[in-house]
Amino acid sequence: MKGGDFRAREANVYRLAQISVEIIDQCVAQGVPFAREYGGLLDTRSFGGAQVSRTFYARGQTGQQLLLGAYQAMERQIGLGTVAMYPRHEMLELIVADGRARGIVTRDMVTGEIEAHMGDAVVLATGGYGNVFYLSTNAKGCNTTAIWRAHRKGAFFANPCFTQIHPTCIPVTGDHQSKLTLMSESLRNDGRVWVPKKMGDSRPPEQIPEAERDYFLERKYPSFGNLVPRDVASRAAKEACDQGRGVGPGGRGVYLDFAEAIARLGAGAIKERYGNLFDMYERITAENPYEAPMRIYPAVHYTMGGLWVDYDLMSTVPGLFVTGEANFSDHGANRLGASALMQGLADGYFILPYTLADYLAQVGPQPTDGNLAGVTEAMAEVGARVERLLAIDGDRTADSFHRELGQIMWDHCGMARNEAGLRKALDRIPELRDEFWRNVQVAGDNEEINQSLERAGRVADFLELAELLCIDALHRTESCGAHFRVESQTEEGEALRDDEDFAYVAAWQYGGEGKRPLLRKEPLDFENVHLAVRSYK
Repeated sequence: MKGGDFRAREANVYRLAQISVEIIDQCVAQGVPFAREYGGLLDTRSFGGAQVSRTFYARGQTGQQLLLGAYQAMERQIGLGTVAMYPRHEMLELIVADGRARGIVTRDMVTGEIEAHMGDAVVLATGGYGNVFYLSTNAKGCNTTAIWRAHRKGAFFANPCFTQIHPTCIPVTGDHQSKLTLMSESLRNDGRVWVPKKMGDSRPPEQIPEAERDYFLERKYPSFGNLVPRDVASRAAKEACDQGRGVGPGGRGVYLDFAEAIARLGAGAIKERYGNLFDMYERITAENPYEAPMRIYPAVHYTMGGLWVDYDLMSTVPGLFVTGEANFSDHGANRLGASALMQGLADGYFILPYTLADYLAQVGPQPTDGNLAGVTEAMAEVGARVERLLAIDGDRTADSFHRELGQIMWDHCGMARNEAGLRKALDRIPELRDEFWRNVQVAGDNEEINQSLERAGRVADFLELAELLCIDALHRTESCGAHFRVESQTEEGEALRDDEDFAYVAAWQYGGEGKRPLLRKEPLDFENVHLAVRSYK
């Protein structure tokens, strides 16, 4: 609750903590190789925002190992014939029949065939929308199309402005990049974050004496030091760079230094803990982090906002369930490290099987053929949209529009936001969207592998989502968690909440083509964890 700056549902957070131990047992049973102590018990370590070792881990690749465990379990079910898999298909529309979600429309990414898939209910587990910023730590294929299409069909979108900037990422090196690389938050257990005390100090790090270094997280937050939550660490790094004390190309970086840890524990111990991360960093930057500090800078990583869901994970469209990062439910205005993995596993393994089964028991068996009202309409919408994109024949690629949109979002709706910048973004985004539909270039045909068409469709949805994100950020004049309004800060530059006016979930209803979205509010009540000033000093 504190990590999310008191903008999460208390009941959801309690449930997540309640079943977290079961998640670990489930993953161990699936073969996830969690780290273990010498005696064989599962090991834990600290993560940002916690002063105790509460995080189970698998070296520096916990997420990947959990993903492999889940994939293997699913592939087993595919092999047994209980799950049908449709690889290389992309959801392009939600089918709503008689007021209920009954299926989806997909495009076969190999043949271009538009297909309807029907069922008694629909579950979206399609991730977040961080790629609206173009440069993020997400895979390039991550997009918002599934949840945005559901939003346009009636699903409320909650707290879209709550977007997390992760403090430990490899800095941008130029316009050639299409994504950024995350360095695990676990590195802050042993790495110390610092910048030179002098502005414009361009000396190599080994030539800067200890007395001329500013370990700014340790200085500003002595209780938590380098393990403050992500939003706090990111803003502190940005502040140091804005003061002209950043390092590396363009001064957009801070040092993450392991020299003290290597001297204390030995290079072997550090290699055992973080060897794969150090190797990855060296392959990307050609710099050896055992000999010189890593250079890191914040980057877009996670989105706490998403489709609004009730306690049963059902959206405002009956029969449409949303899990993991695609929903808004558990993290409030800032997610703590490892909690996304915990939420996704909790939703999928321990919540949805019960709530979805309860829903199906209530509605009873339904016809699942393609003759339902809404199927033909949804397929026609997808077909018309594909034809429209192919017919434009403009001069600019979808990626060029996406890059420009990302720059607008980063400049005006990134780590620090203000009214003037948000209004500027809200003026520019509709102009860019109009230009996109006049001048985007989509090569090739539909009846083939066509990545140009795929990208164009995704960027079109990002151009709509970006506007809603800025509208939400403009309306929420407080600072809370990862949403930092420059106008609402303490004398020390910390986030200043407004609990009297903004202790609610902002759930936005689609208003229609070209119309302003409608704001619906879900009040947040706190019975066990009472509102308090969030301090890590």
